[in-house]
Amino acid sequence: MTILNRRPNPYNSTFPTEIIKCRLNSIGKTLGLFVKYETGKFDSAYGHRGNVSYEAKVYREILNPLALSTPKFYGIYNSESDGATWLITEYMGRGVPASWSKDPKAMTRSARWIGKFHAANEKRIQNSNLNFLRRYDEDYYIGWSQRTKRLFRRVHAKFPWLIPLCNEFEKRVSRLLSEPQTVVHGEYFGSNIVYQQGVSRPIDWQSTAVAAGEVDLASLTHSWASNVVQNCEREYTESRWPMGAPASFQETLEVARVYMSLRWLGDPRLMSPLVTRQGRPVVSKNVFLAMQTMLELRLVGKRLGLTREPA
Repeated sequence: MTILNRRPNPYNSTFPTEIIKCRLNSIGKTLGLFVKYETGKFDSAYGHRGNVSYEAKVYREILNPLALSTPKFYGIYNSESDGATWLITEYMGRGVPASWSKDPKAMTRSARWIGKFHAANEKRIQNSNLNFLRRYDEDYYIGWSQRTKRLFRRVHAKFPWLIPLCNEFEKRVSRLLSEPQTVVHGEYFGSNIVYQQGVSRPIDWQSTAVAAGEVDLASLTHSWASNVVQNCEREYTESRWPMGAPASFQETLEVARVYMSLRWLGDPRLMSPLVTRQGRPVVSKNVFLAMQTMLELRLVGKRLGLTREPA
């Protein structure tokens, strides 16, 4: 193999990533590779995220057997110098994130994709080959709620509804646990879906877990306009449940939306710089993320009756 070109990936990632163009000398074929490098410094986000080796198992045990539109998995390499794992997949250079695409069908096609994925994996989670997957349990969900309460305790007066909402969410976690569990992407945002020639191709599978599928739909539709959200919900339910969605679907999805907001607000790495010890806001790009998430959380909380606010 001859390396023709290599350059760092311009987009942010949990691990260092590189784009490599090479030629297979035996057949003269050119390949574009996307390489993710494991490092000693790794933030698992309280067990939410796996390392490079974990993601490689997801490709090998879950994605490859299904022959989906995800990037081709070429394999892993264990570095002789430090023992770190390299994940080697297909580079998709002509695609754009689904959330950036000008194609109005990009988001709905991504909703349809994940609905089919969830349907295909409901029974597979009993397979012993998938025992390595993390499972969202009660402690996992409540952990994000409790961290949110701690991180925002200095600004409680500005958001008096937040702690009561968190407390009510903790009582509703059972809704997410009682629904059929499946394999979820874990961070199914439009930015993690390469939209290429009308096809959704999800990437970054290091947060894969076993949970209620509504978690991924909540990720995909977070903070989008209502018409986009409704279209995505329709495509998702039709692809996952062709005979009709369960009666509990809408409530489960709303609780999943609360979780998704708390997942952002309860991450100290993202939210701790928002306020000083005196409770004054710190100007940063994370402030806008927090405010957008707060707005989404408050609206969902009202719909679910989790906040004690006048109508």
